[in-house]
Amino acid sequence: MRAWTLWTLCITPALAGCVFTRDAIKLPSENAVTRDQLVIHSDASLSGEQPLIDELSALRHEVAAKLQLPPSEQPVHLYLFDAADRFDSFVQREHPDFPNRRAFFVAEGGFLKVYACRGARIAEDLRHEVTHGYLHASVPQLPLWLDEGLAEYFEVPPAQRGLNKPHVTLLLQRWQDRQWAPDLARLEQLRSSRDMTQQDYAESWAWVHFSLESNTPRREWLCRYLASLQKEERVPPLSSLLATIEPDAAQALVEHLRGL
Repeated sequence: MRAWTLWTLCITPALAGCVFTRDAIKLPSENAVTRDQLVIHSDASLSGEQPLIDELSALRHEVAAKLQLPPSEQPVHLYLFDAADRFDSFVQREHPDFPNRRAFFVAEGGFLKVYACRGARIAEDLRHEVTHGYLHASVPQLPLWLDEGLAEYFEVPPAQRGLNKPHVTLLLQRWQDRQWAPDLARLEQLRSSRDMTQQDYAESWAWVHFSLESNTPRREWLCRYLASLQKEERVPPLSSLLATIEPDAAQALVEHLRGL
């Protein structure tokens, strides 16, 4: 899933997407369900969506437990559109600079929002975007690469333990063709989703999976890093910490991918 995440705050009413006027396209609102932190808005009945709602609710606890983060109570509002044309019109009107996406997450004006359209991949889309919401509620200063890497990790069904197989295939093929080598410091320079390629998303996921699923010490240093970010401490980039903790991390990452 290629996410689109808006991290800017609303500065003036003239900014697209910051203020809904009388002429704005009406958001889904006929039905609403609240599950813990997640508030789902939909015009269609949500009675048949119970398994998905349960899954998204469980995801909150999965993210918190895996990353050793206390769950936040800040609401994450999910607006679920039924019609693709209405969703597209909303995006074009309120966020005209966004690329074409089935779903996206927005953090603006102190609110956390997910907009999505029902479709064949809605469960994957929502796991990805709602993960962004849970993460930003707990760690607002999350670096872009880590935000996307974690969302790519949690978008797959829980039984897969974060294994995003298309990413493995892409990275190993490009590594064998000498078109890619792990470079976390380069990823850390990315500031906008507009600048991220498919390979960047895959590598971001790879560093996350390597950290969470290879061994306990790596999982612990990633969790400590997230805890420092949550406290809004001035912490060095993760790449500089790795240079001291595990100088051969790039090669270890490749070996991790080859073993998947």
